[in-house]
Amino acid sequence: MENYIVSARKYRPSTFDTVVGQRALTTTLKNAIANHKLAHAYLFCGPRGVGKTTCARIFAKTINCLHPTSEGEACNECESCKAFNEQRSYNIHELDAASNNSVEDIRSLIEQVRIPPQIGKYKVYIIDEVHMLSTAAFNAFLKTLEEPPQHAIFILATTEKHKILPTILSRCQIYDFSRITVNDTVEHLENVARKEHIEAEPEALNVIAQKADGGMRDALSIFDQVVSFTNGHITYQSVIENLNVLDYEYYFKLTDFFLENKVAECLLTFNDILRKGFDGNHFITGLTSHFRNLLVSRDPSTLQLLEAGASIRDRYQAQAQKCTPQFLYKAMKLCNDCDLNYRQSKNKRLLVELTLIQVAQLTAEPEDAGSGHGPKKQLSPVFHTAQASQPVAPVQTTPVATAPVSQPTPQPQPAAASAQPYTSTLQQSEVPYTKSSPLPKVSTERKAPVIKAGSLGMSIRKTQTATAEPAARTASNAPVQQPMTETWEDYMFNEKDLGYYWREFASLLPKEEAANAGRMMNMHPHLLADQQTFEVAVDNDMVQKYMQQLAPKIEAHLQEKLHNRKIRMTTRVSEANENVRAYSHVERFQMMSKKNPSLLRLKEALGLELS
Repeated sequence: MENYIVSARKYRPSTFDTVVGQRALTTTLKNAIANHKLAHAYLFCGPRGVGKTTCARIFAKTINCLHPTSEGEACNECESCKAFNEQRSYNIHELDAASNNSVEDIRSLIEQVRIPPQIGKYKVYIIDEVHMLSTAAFNAFLKTLEEPPQHAIFILATTEKHKILPTILSRCQIYDFSRITVNDTVEHLENVARKEHIEAEPEALNVIAQKADGGMRDALSIFDQVVSFTNGHITYQSVIENLNVLDYEYYFKLTDFFLENKVAECLLTFNDILRKGFDGNHFITGLTSHFRNLLVSRDPSTLQLLEAGASIRDRYQAQAQKCTPQFLYKAMKLCNDCDLNYRQSKNKRLLVELTLIQVAQLTAEPEDAGSGHGPKKQLSPVFHTAQASQPVAPVQTTPVATAPVSQPTPQPQPAAASAQPYTSTLQQSEVPYTKSSPLPKVSTERKAPVIKAGSLGMSIRKTQTATAEPAARTASNAPVQQPMTETWEDYMFNEKDLGYYWREFASLLPKEEAANAGRMMNMHPHLLADQQTFEVAVDNDMVQKYMQQLAPKIEAHLQEKLHNRKIRMTTRVSEANENVRAYSHVERFQMMSKKNPSLLRLKEALGLELS
């Protein structure tokens, strides 16, 4: 029985031209050999299965070839090449640093470096997985790596360059190997299948290439596995069945359900996927990739980013025309958020199902609504100005209500309102708000005190006075005070409401008075016994003077918000034992230095300043 050799070894490249996906690196190495500009140390780094060790062996064979070709390749006919091909060459030494990582192993290697080659020009030492060497072994290797004999060349190979000491990196020429693209992998697999007389569908080889994730060795291993499963007839269906890969058909079908807002069908499809043994995280990442492929399929300039077979590529282009860019952006964002939260979720299935429901509802909203998390909700405002709202019909039974009610009598302004510089968000002509508490729950909403029907400027008890008032105002331009006084009603308020609108006034102060605003935030106005006057305790005379200057504006603001003209403010300096503020950095240091004078001496000795 003939000995079977796996494809990864059987079709291992033997020349630079047969190396797949590393054209730039192989060209550089061939030019260096042709120009006789060889470094004494090389570092090949990159992902697994991309050709690092293979290129190191080809390089070692080529530089020792006695009769290289004009293309810079080994002749495979001289004694050196034959010895290499038959694995009996004494010029090439391979060391596995994963199992030979001690100082003694490196010392043994250094002893061998001194012996010159008997056939050929160079002795090449290939150290694989060099990042596994211990720090002591690296340090023992430094001097020899920097100044080896003329006949010695070191090639270090690793998948984790960041673990190598910088002193080692500085002594090597570094070659970064890239992942092999899907197209290059598919092309190489087609060549292998042709040589092995195996029938393979391009879509099936594309799935194998994507499963390999840029590694040719992994791709050939999967290829051998699928060949054994299909007995030499590789189809797309057999590949996804053998590799447990989620079929593209599920994603195309789900996308159609999303566009038609069929939530129930989406959930049933996901349940079918789970019953076949697929993980929810694997499904959601695949769905995200599907949306990404649809996005790049919309534009011919980005179609080259789509890594798929010819028939599936056509399906992507067809379905991409049904999807708007806004839908794809939002769907990708939702699926990506689900992927990020999957590990932390306690109910993973519900998390995925909620994501599917959200994606299925994206096309039900307008194109310009929201940010991808559902339809934008607009709430009708509670307050309407008299000009924008419909006229409020007065509650009355007498026929004297023939005066125009769309222009209600304005409310009287408090005495200190003329000194108020800050614009209120609630105008005097707004429709009354009938809740029992003037304190809103959310600070970002508009604040409204409790207002009754009398605040509309129309008295339902004295309709004759209200109807005659516009004519009187027309006759004399002076405002009519007496009727407004009769219709005004001072509302009761508590200390909680007072404190709320006190802080609101502090937040309305300009940026130039940020320090005073912060000081007001820390104050707590106290309501006195008459329930109309409140007292504020300050910490010094300067603050008291400032608050007295600001008192008219504060009173006007509170009178408007609390609907009470009798609100008055008094200030006093706090007692010595009364803590009304937080200490500053300087004051805290002064108090600490009184208790411990060493702090003051330390400050003076080091020349420190308090910020």
